Amino acid sequence: MRSRRWDGKSGCAVEVTLSVMGGVWKPIILFHLMTGKRRFMELTRRVPNATQSMLTCQLRELEADGVVIRHVYAEVPPKVEYELSEFGRTLVPVLLAMREWGETYRGYQSTRGDS
Repeated sequence: MRSRRWDGKSGCAVEVTLSVMGGVWKPIILFHLMTGKRRFMELTRRVPNATQSMLTCQLRELEADGVVIRHVYAEVPPKVEYELSEFGRTLVPVLLAMREWGETYRGYQSTRGDS
């Protein structure tokens, strides 16, 4: 699954945070789950550059870390939804701060002519 996992030995809280939500797709997945439950195919549409296998892997890791809950419904065809857990919702301020920083950085880059 994950290539690098927090081992509990580091005292750095940022390292702990990055071990849970670090990676290319996890923050984006979490951002899209902030507003409620999402089906897997809906997430694939919202994160189009991620392969389905990568999305599945990232969702499994987030579920294993306790920040995402996976709901499986006994229906045909199968229905699976993902949502932030109660603890996962504590990441909402972090995600909103990341969005705000990204918007600020985009403006900064446009003033530098590096966009």
